[in-house]
Amino acid sequence: MNGEKIEKKLFEELNFIKKQLGEIKEHMVDIDSLLTAEEKELVLRSFENEARGKLVPLNRLEEIRL
Repeated sequence: MNGEKIEKKLFEELNFIKKQLGEIKEHMVDIDSLLTAEEKELVLRSFENEARGKLVPLNRLEEIRL
């Protein structure tokens, strides 16, 4: 094969791989979005506590710990 044919073949292969990668990304599950039932409950309680003003700022916890 001459240089132009090799270059064309490489671009075809790269485009094919790029297309496949896009399809894989579309069907991937975001691992951070998967929570156990216990974790979901903790998140919901955290939002409730935030709405009620019951959360303690991190810097305050750090002061207490020192």
